[in-house]
Amino acid sequence: MLINIDAVSKTYETRGGAITALEPLDLDIHEHEFVSIVGPSGCGKSTLLMILSGLIAPSSGVVRIDDRPVEGPHPKLGFVFQQDVLLDWRTVLQNVMLQCDIRRLDRTAMERRARDLLHIVKLSGFEHRYPHELSGGMRQRVSICRALLHDPDLLLMDEPFGALDAFTRDQLNIDLLKFWHETPKTIVFVTHSIPEAVFLSDRVVVMTPRPGRVEDIVTIDLPRPRRLAIRDSSEFGAYTRRITSIFESVGVLQEVA
Repeated sequence: MLINIDAVSKTYETRGGAITALEPLDLDIHEHEFVSIVGPSGCGKSTLLMILSGLIAPSSGVVRIDDRPVEGPHPKLGFVFQQDVLLDWRTVLQNVMLQCDIRRLDRTAMERRARDLLHIVKLSGFEHRYPHELSGGMRQRVSICRALLHDPDLLLMDEPFGALDAFTRDQLNIDLLKFWHETPKTIVFVTHSIPEAVFLSDRVVVMTPRPGRVEDIVTIDLPRPRRLAIRDSSEFGAYTRRITSIFESVGVLQEVA
């Protein structure tokens, strides 16, 4: 087991009063597992990732990574946000190397790794371009490379492909799975897309509306490596229907009368 989430909750204090984002929840995630978290907006998915990363503290409960409580930013994880948050004044290579500058890592070794990562995501030749010269999909690839530069054991991804067109999103799903197979890491992936979660994951954590809690965890027993064509299979359709029915049961989705 890599991650143990034990009775973790989060309540924010606001001018209008306390807002509970997460009710106490428990979840274990194993090493090299790909777990997606799906749920409606505001259910605490991003909050849970921020707690896992150590960027914010839970109101109650504890997160353990490698059996150690998370009490601040964890050094062996990478975080890919909804927006690529690239620095406009830095080139592609310089943006990827940001981790090296912050962590004061060996520059020669890290530049070699940065170039290797850019090659994997098909951005060789773009090292000296600036963010405004890239498409949305290319920018997000740079963001992923930056998160992976220090070779983290755990990768947290918060709706990283939500703003992209369908073709680019499909390609990045394929690229992400290929990378995950070749360099096994544990990935926790937040998405609003049920098909995306089923396509990528070993397990899908289904959350209720705020205050968020785990309504169900669906194990995805589909063969790997996965191709896009698997989305046309009856087995894939059964998983998407099952998760959809869970959302219907908690009132997230409602048929028009």
